[in-house]
Amino acid sequence: MAQEALRKNATEIVNQVINYVLPDNAVKRVLKEICLDENVVIIAIGKAAWRMAKSAKDFLGERVTKGIVITKYGHSEGKIEGLEIYEAGHPIPDENTIIATQRVLQMVSEMDKKNTVLFLVSGGGSALFEKPKGKITLGQLQNLTDQLLKSGATIVEINTVRKHLSSVKGGRFAQSVYPARIVSLVLSDVLGDRLDSIASGPAWPDSSTSEDALKIIEKYKIDVDDSILKELSEETPKRLENVESYLIGSVKVACERAYQLATQFGYNALIITTTLSCEAREAGKFISSIVKEIVENNRPISKPAALILGGETVVHVTGSGKGGRNQELALSAATEIDGLEDVVICSVGTDGTDGPTDAAGGIIDGTSCARMKALGIDPVKMLLNNDSYNALKAVGDLVVTGPTGTNVNDLILALIDR
Repeated sequence: MAQEALRKNATEIVNQVINYVLPDNAVKRVLKEICLDENVVIIAIGKAAWRMAKSAKDFLGERVTKGIVITKYGHSEGKIEGLEIYEAGHPIPDENTIIATQRVLQMVSEMDKKNTVLFLVSGGGSALFEKPKGKITLGQLQNLTDQLLKSGATIVEINTVRKHLSSVKGGRFAQSVYPARIVSLVLSDVLGDRLDSIASGPAWPDSSTSEDALKIIEKYKIDVDDSILKELSEETPKRLENVESYLIGSVKVACERAYQLATQFGYNALIITTTLSCEAREAGKFISSIVKEIVENNRPISKPAALILGGETVVHVTGSGKGGRNQELALSAATEIDGLEDVVICSVGTDGTDGPTDAAGGIIDGTSCARMKALGIDPVKMLLNNDSYNALKAVGDLVVTGPTGTNVNDLILALIDR
């Protein structure tokens, strides 16, 4: 099969998977099973917040009295009748984050037992829904978040710290809503689908402790002052009585759909893992090693083959370049499979955004490095400088989808022809 056809197949599978895990149908499916009477207030946070809120409002109609949507810049798709729409910073919170969150707290403070909060949660909520606790300033929070994101810490570790510094995370939002009821619909972007870590668990009892948070600060040598250490020492809620939660989508669902589609396309498919969690460039090497084994020895599955992985890698930023974890994984893989024929590897964020870029990820093949070198670009040096975006962009190997309206971690697909 020509390289062009392999790329087309990979792109088609990825696009169909993303379409399959869009939240619209999942939200409506769960709402059909839940008893929600009048006086429903919608609070939606995260990258998929607009689509989740629109689906809920369309389904519930006049039962919704008011609501607020907080999503990432560029992720709103317009007005939703009766709801206030806010866009804010991600992955670093900004002033609009604080303004929107304060508006939410003001709205729910007016509620009583007659009201129900329909809380729609998706990935990105940790940055988009925030009010720092105590005397912590936005600047301090931004600096801390930036350090954590560049440290190589996992999303669970980052959110453990965030929860202990927040007035709304780690179950504190549910406390502020009491005695009103919260019905939470959650689109998971956290490996293992931990409800206390998705969007830092605003409406779920926190299983982490202050000691855990302090150990993470020490482990990654994060520079913090005494005011942050003071707030980290205060425990989060361990029990909540007004919340019921439903998990409506995850990376497992995405990988299973990719398996079905790859099989339909005629590939022998194998899901390697749905919990990939390591350095992005190491993941690129690992995936490439399996690809080489299939190419050379026809194992662990025979050609034509499709390898499927889901999860969320990390990037320990040491260079001054531009990129994201999926782009870094793709560039790393490109350096490993240089010269191999009939192989394509694609890595994308299902939300359509990868790091602080306009790309969802990258798609590479055995010619990618040669094409870079022909333009005077050294792919290894670009990788070391964390400049995967510019390396991939130069040869047309970026995947650009725009915001998708969902967020269930990352999908990696490798196709190997005969």
